[in-house]
Amino acid sequence: MSIGVHENGMSVVAKRSTETGTSPQNDCIRKSGHAHVVVLQLNKMVNCGLLTHKNEPVPLKSIVVDLQVKGHVATVSSTLQYVNEEERPLEAVFVFPMPAEAALCHFSAKIADKEIVAKVQEKEKAREEYDDAIASGDQAFLLEESDESADVFRLSVGSLPPAQSAAVTFVYVTELSVQADHALRFCLPAVLNPRYTPSGTGGGIVSEITSSPAGVPYSLSLTAHVSSPNPITKVESKCPLEPLMLLTADHTNAKVSLSAGHMFDRDVELFLYYQNAHQPTAIVEAGEPTAQPGTLMGDPVVMLSLYPEFPSALMSSVTSCGEFVFIMDRSGSMGCPMHNGSGAQTRIESARDTLLLLLKSLPLGCYFNIYGFGSHYESFFPKSVEYTQKTMDQAVKRVKEMEADMGGTEILQPLKHIYSQQCIPKQPRQVFMFTDGEVWNTKEVLSLVRNNAESHRCFSFGIGEGASTALITGMAQEGCGHAQFITGTDRMQPKVVLHQKRVNVHNLFWFDLNETNLFQL
Repeated sequence: MSIGVHENGMSVVAKRSTETGTSPQNDCIRKSGHAHVVVLQLNKMVNCGLLTHKNEPVPLKSIVVDLQVKGHVATVSSTLQYVNEEERPLEAVFVFPMPAEAALCHFSAKIADKEIVAKVQEKEKAREEYDDAIASGDQAFLLEESDESADVFRLSVGSLPPAQSAAVTFVYVTELSVQADHALRFCLPAVLNPRYTPSGTGGGIVSEITSSPAGVPYSLSLTAHVSSPNPITKVESKCPLEPLMLLTADHTNAKVSLSAGHMFDRDVELFLYYQNAHQPTAIVEAGEPTAQPGTLMGDPVVMLSLYPEFPSALMSSVTSCGEFVFIMDRSGSMGCPMHNGSGAQTRIESARDTLLLLLKSLPLGCYFNIYGFGSHYESFFPKSVEYTQKTMDQAVKRVKEMEADMGGTEILQPLKHIYSQQCIPKQPRQVFMFTDGEVWNTKEVLSLVRNNAESHRCFSFGIGEGASTALITGMAQEGCGHAQFITGTDRMQPKVVLHQKRVNVHNLFWFDLNETNLFQL
């Protein structure tokens, strides 16, 4: 995707989820494209965000985020204010993350009192108009989606005058993920991790990502407006919040903000809790008054949210079988801390703890194997072995010895090897991936998972802040599994439990369909 902007008008090439010409605050349902739940993250920075072509930061003065939540869907508006403190016009680049499944519905830039708003246009034409505008001395912007990873964008800001400020606004719609305690999770990441690029492969936009500095010279303002058919019980965060304001007597509308002066030095997570979490809900949205009747934007739409709960007796009947293949990222980046806060574990330590929780909870009689990968890969056993007390003890000992000592993040080869192995009869294969997502060839990895989806289910854990949403959620979606993001130790165990429940649900449907015994909710 590319967006080109200049004074005579703006152009955007739309890929998949981009729409224009509508009000982003009033049509979140139709833009979300789905009715369930996916992890939410937001556009933020690398090396303090906006960089000149000499890799020098353009001062970021403020970040203002407005979050509008309706049920399971969120509209996120983020405005970043920059100032050119140089004595000459500059051209700068901003590489930032966008949720892989988000629908970008607005992009604009305001310099002084002049605001430029995006329109849809083909990628190459957008680039040509941007170059022409820069050559003519006009102010111009170009927004491009990475060809390698759908969650990485590059914004080029051209000809920003000396002492001039620029406010860049992005609005997108996405879905919130359900956690083990039934909360809905919103995440605003403070980092975008560099992506490993093997020598000679280029890497495109993802190769421009660099490590973020330890400190940030600005604060963040974030306000969330929440509405739901079910009453809102609470909103929690590890960051300081102002008291929750319930705006209606039935508690279906609320407002909450970060405390003033919050320094954006680590991820901001909000956890939203509704009453009757498993009760189906429906939200109706009116059509746009100015849109043509009979079109998507002109007609009313309804979003139905289903979050079923399966009986414990039913779930226990499918926990004694399966082939469980665990893949551990042991690249050098896994030795980095989980977040910028004090006392943070390394990513490899957190991944080991998560793997040990899963490993010790496997049912006797199933089959398993564990792979480690970096620039090469290795496995604990030549092929999957039966899970017994002896094999578990052997595996636990070796997991505890795992370190981030295997070089780069080359994920394709171990996946290809695993997919080439013959499946064990009546033991559905479940693949578990543990990684910080620092790969350059995300789309190639997802294509491989998709092409082998009939032979396995894929469950993924994103380890540490800044993990690639495109890779983590993409692998789970292409492999008909589930994704979780581990950013600390406080919520690890319930996330592992949720993963186990989802594995059992997938096993249930796999066997019922194979045995032509239809399961009815």
